[in-house]
Amino acid sequence: MSLRCCKVPVCHGFTGVAFLLALFAVSTASAQDILTSRAANREQLILDGARKEGKVVLYSAAIVNQAQRPLAQAFMKKYPFVKMSFWRGDTEEIIAKISAEMRANNLVADLVEGTGVGELAIEAKFAQPYFSPMVEAMPERYRDARNQWTSTRISYFSIAYNTRLVPPDQVPKTYDDLLDPRWRGKLAWRIGTSSGTPLFLTTIRLARGEAKARDYFQKLAAQKVINFGAGSARTLVDRVIAGEFPIALNIFAHHPLISRAKGAPVNSQLMDPVASTAGTMIIPKGVRNPHAALLLADFILSKEGQQILAEADYFPVRPDIPPKDVLASVIPARAGVPELFISSDQLNEYTDSSAKIFDEMFR
Repeated sequence: MSLRCCKVPVCHGFTGVAFLLALFAVSTASAQDILTSRAANREQLILDGARKEGKVVLYSAAIVNQAQRPLAQAFMKKYPFVKMSFWRGDTEEIIAKISAEMRANNLVADLVEGTGVGELAIEAKFAQPYFSPMVEAMPERYRDARNQWTSTRISYFSIAYNTRLVPPDQVPKTYDDLLDPRWRGKLAWRIGTSSGTPLFLTTIRLARGEAKARDYFQKLAAQKVINFGAGSARTLVDRVIAGEFPIALNIFAHHPLISRAKGAPVNSQLMDPVASTAGTMIIPKGVRNPHAALLLADFILSKEGQQILAEADYFPVRPDIPPKDVLASVIPARAGVPELFISSDQLNEYTDSSAKIFDEMFR
């Protein structure tokens, strides 16, 4: 229906403007219904709606040249009637940007993705339920029963060590090995992010229980761990490569492997258990292009999209898409090391209290 050519009635207390606003609200609500649709013609409905919307905006923590640009190019080649644009920031920056847009009633993002995005968006009440049939290809532990987020990629965490400064026979193999006096003042970890110190502390708490975890933290605090708060997640690994720190704790396990393959003096060492989390994707409340958002979400979770993430040095969430061979050694199941997957719900439950433990014992 064209609003330009229709006659706007005045009835039941509506002025012409009020009627238009009410009509817009109904139309918007109807568009939102597609997000949770499981109709047999869902795919066609999404295609038709996305064609009318004509654009989609992704906010993601994935690296631009490695992941976001290849995703956009492949997506627009497959769906040339939708223009995809993207913006990159760390997870905390993304959440802050979304928050500012919502306060200004000027939401730009249609789809938001990154490590920790799911739990932070839910905590801030930014996320709304949506359905993608692609989740059926994922292991159960990587799914959200409430459908407020979908997993996009898996992250495994380990220590990174400089191979010139740490001899092979001295590499810490367990969390308790980090308590060796030789490492006093030589360990560093990343602060200021939920995937840094809070995740490390949460891992120990879940693995050992509160009493044993606190005893461990007291001993670890005596090691005078260096609080590193500069740059991105990779920056700390770069400092290890440069020899500034012999060992870094709780880093993305694949980062040292990528640098090692290029000749850098660095390696990863998995600990028992290996902490893992999922990069998650949400559709924000008030999304302007719901059909295009779903079309892009389905694409990212498809075999084609997951293969692009694999080529970008990420670990796909779909088991039918393998990661690069150079990264396979830090997959816990292949390395024979137990994995502790920490869900968004657990991160929500433990992150604040783990951050308080950090402030109390490691500041």
